[in-house]
Amino acid sequence: MKKHLTHVQVIILGYLIMVLLGTFLLVLPFSSADGRSAGFLNSFFTAVSASCVTGLIRLPTGGSWSFFGQIVLLVLIQIGGLGFMTIATVFFLLINKQMRLSARETMVESLNLTRIDGIARFSGKIVAGTLLFEGTGTALLAIRFIPRFGLWRGLWLSLFHAVSAFCNAGFDLFNGAEAAPSLMLFHDDWLVCLTIILLIVIGGLGFLVWDDLRKHRFHWKKYSLHTKLVLVTSAVLLFGSAVLFLIFEAPAWQSAGTPLSVQILEALFSSATARTAGFNSTDTAALSDASKLLTVLLMLIGGSPGSTAGGVKTTTVAVLVLSVFAAFRAEKKAAAFGRSIPQETVLKSLSVLLTNAGCALTAAVAICALEKLPALDVLFETFSAIGTVGMSTGITAALRPFAACLIALLMFMGRVGSVSFSVALLEKKQKLPLSYPEEEITVG
Repeated sequence: MKKHLTHVQVIILGYLIMVLLGTFLLVLPFSSADGRSAGFLNSFFTAVSASCVTGLIRLPTGGSWSFFGQIVLLVLIQIGGLGFMTIATVFFLLINKQMRLSARETMVESLNLTRIDGIARFSGKIVAGTLLFEGTGTALLAIRFIPRFGLWRGLWLSLFHAVSAFCNAGFDLFNGAEAAPSLMLFHDDWLVCLTIILLIVIGGLGFLVWDDLRKHRFHWKKYSLHTKLVLVTSAVLLFGSAVLFLIFEAPAWQSAGTPLSVQILEALFSSATARTAGFNSTDTAALSDASKLLTVLLMLIGGSPGSTAGGVKTTTVAVLVLSVFAAFRAEKKAAAFGRSIPQETVLKSLSVLLTNAGCALTAAVAICALEKLPALDVLFETFSAIGTVGMSTGITAALRPFAACLIALLMFMGRVGSVSFSVALLEKKQKLPLSYPEEEITVG
């Protein structure tokens, strides 16, 4: 009997093919800046990181890859950010071909949608919106980059970083090519930092939220519950975490003579980038332990469903927090904005959170057992990987092959969804519905 791949397995296979193709292109000698092959492990790790829009690197991006190699990275980031099914759907639209029902269902699965009708038009809107935001970001960054780096290099840097920021990838071309990595050169530049922050936030809101905002403009009451939870949770995390970063890092920044306005900008940037973007305007390794732990928490949460961001998602955390408050009030169901939340959604949220956290912690224990590295730095690395963030305290290049492959696996799981990845591997034939007798147990 012929066995068909499930929609989740198709998505995983698509990302796997993209990773292998990216590895093949990056391992070629003319992909490297020095004309020598970067080697299979470095090429594979970089291809996984770019395809899964993570940003963890074993080689400095700006100094290690040629212009061709950088183009390969940019294409992988763009496809990885939008999802290969979105690109495929738009391709079918351009050649006036009808998508099969199975392809439409896979598209719905890849974007976490609930309806299959209008999926082709929706995909077109996603690409159009992406081009608009990335184009605007490129133009704004060019105001700073062109005068400093010249016309062509300035334009390329503007385009690369706008796409990388919008796709929440965190790859930068300053690492290895300039005096300071990532965006540390521009830590006090409001135009550059705010542009990157806005691209990160907009890309991390999710395509469903874009569509809702486009339809209903500023009419809050007309927004779906999903949109309301995403906007409120994102705002609380962005500004609340910025305040905490400001408190935790104030002593170090003040001793370094950093002006208050720059401290505020760096705190806001740290808050935005920690939720799956991966850029940094300050030295991550020099952060206080409190800031590192806060960053780990933000990396675990990530962006919102159906977006370019990773993590367990803002709505997952919002649902669980609402469920806890409902339990405190002895209410049977969690509710928000006059709507109750299905119990199935609560259980799914819990499974996503526990799976991601469990995988990251398990990998951290394994790496600590193999490598002589500080536990907090390893924990930072594993949560950065599964949250597809890309922030690091600097230990990525020092990891031996097995540990590097563990990090690569976490990045892959984080992009396709850890629960979906597990389901695809463990999926068996459908069993008859079976219900066991209930029995009370004591918890809490």
